Amino acid sequence: MKKILFSAVVLFNLAAFAQDNGASTAFKKRVLENKEVDFLLSYYKQDGVHSAVAGGTGSEKLTDIASNIIVALPLNDDDVLTFDVGISAYTSASSSNINPFNSSTEGNTTNSGASGSSNPGATSSPYGTPWQASSGASASDQLTSVTANYSHSSDNRNFIWNADVSFSNEYDYTSVGFGGGITKLFNQKNTEISIKANAYLDQWRPIYPTELSEYGKYGINFQNQGYLKGVAILDQNGNATTDYLPTAFATYDKTNRNSYSASISFSQILTRKIQMSVFMDILQQEGLLGTPYQRVYFADKANYYIGQSQYIPVYNSEQNVGVYQLADDNENLPSSRFKIPIGARVNFYINEYVVAKTYYRYYQDNWGIQAHTASLEVPIKLSAKFTISPLYRYYTQTASDYFAPFDTHLSTEKYYTSDYDLSKFNSQQYGFGLTYTDIFAKAKIFILGLKTIDLRLNHYERNDGLSSNIATLGFKFEIE
Repeated sequence: MKKILFSAVVLFNLAAFAQDNGASTAFKKRVLENKEVDFLLSYYKQDGVHSAVAGGTGSEKLTDIASNIIVALPLNDDDVLTFDVGISAYTSASSSNINPFNSSTEGNTTNSGASGSSNPGATSSPYGTPWQASSGASASDQLTSVTANYSHSSDNRNFIWNADVSFSNEYDYTSVGFGGGITKLFNQKNTEISIKANAYLDQWRPIYPTELSEYGKYGINFQNQGYLKGVAILDQNGNATTDYLPTAFATYDKTNRNSYSASISFSQILTRKIQMSVFMDILQQEGLLGTPYQRVYFADKANYYIGQSQYIPVYNSEQNVGVYQLADDNENLPSSRFKIPIGARVNFYINEYVVAKTYYRYYQDNWGIQAHTASLEVPIKLSAKFTISPLYRYYTQTASDYFAPFDTHLSTEKYYTSDYDLSKFNSQQYGFGLTYTDIFAKAKIFILGLKTIDLRLNHYERNDGLSSNIATLGFKFEIE
């Protein structure tokens, strides 16, 4: 599951910049002439074969539909208040398998969940598979978010400060953010320096894989009570056993995740046709940095299953439609992480119709990951109102020190994860955008004047089998 964190920036030293050092002017242009409203819609779909919930194997099918409304309100000549409200709804085959065990009806046996039967004395026969979505409650969820931003520009527009607050929530995670930033322009606005800082104070409501959750509740007697009471657990040969005991598992003693970041960027117009910028971020995370419901399997421990034994030999293929391997533990990661991204952008004005936008970023963290990102976007002006923008992006990273594939970690390790987002991989993204622009907003919908329509389509491929498509559509309106 993708956790989406919304940006917010820490406000500092604003009092020192409250007064503009320049002389007042007889006339100044408003920072924002009229109220503006943006409507954004996106559709995302992915598939893959390395589900982190299933310990590095299984379906990664996911669909997400998101919408945002952004309202920018000019309070006066200098100040703008912006609200961003978003709602996202997803369905996920991977996260559905936090509880993968469907009930079944076979002969005279009718099950009402894994814990037993509606018929006294009947033998329950729950089953599951990492290659199909379960019918559990975790198969879908909604994310809601709200962000408010206040910005102030000096009279000569050479100094800007802003402050943000944000809130987002989904079924097992809540995020609260705040912060601020400053921007200074020099050299007739040809040079710009920005500094900002962010803080996120987040809280997990941990949900664990069903078999680990039951062990956490009842200890060594978990097979005789609760959800798994009366359920047949199978060994590697398909024989019933009572030996399964995930003693490595323990519930997390911390549920907070705090993230702090500071960034600085420098932008310069070099010539009439070249503009460049460089940036650096410093990020520190503390708290529960693992995902509670992502399973891990140990190579030096026996394998145990719930389901139909005939599918054990084909467990790691889509032919497996009826058996699920029980976890040895959930992922365990360090409680701190330090990240440093450094990058640059260079834009080349080729002629009045074509601009080339280049981007490069280097990333490193103390979990052992190093990454490189490079992209090229070429907006091409088709007419006074239409622009098409082809895009290509390449990304490559090394593996985290704590990553290993499905069923290859050892129980003697301190930290472990089989989340392929932390593996070694490279990816490519292809896409294009089509933009309609009317700066005078002549087209009207009631009181809304249409300024822009922006359509973007992108395809993403990773060499570990993950692929996705995303379509976004945005409308910007002006209210006079």
